[in-house]
Amino acid sequence: MRRSLILVSVAAIPLVLAGCGSSVEQRTLSGGAIGAVGGAGVAAATGGSVAAGAAIGGAAGAVTGAVTRQRDLDLTPRRWHWPWRRR
Repeated sequence: MRRSLILVSVAAIPLVLAGCGSSVEQRTLSGGAIGAVGGAGVAAATGGSVAAGAAIGGAAGAVTGAVTRQRDLDLTPRRWHWPWRRR
């Protein structure tokens, strides 16, 4: 139980920092960090090589961060303009 708590706590740090990425470089870096932590965590939980899991997860996360657009990540509510409504 303690090991799981530590793993979740360590994995949460890059997730919190990932919300700060507004440029492609920042999203690539944060995606790689999240992927590396996630890959290492999965490898440790399944008994695999932690280094290989971190490398594979980091590469996958970096690629995912690089191909996303800021527009895809913007979750702010939009103000809709209804043409039939008077202002």
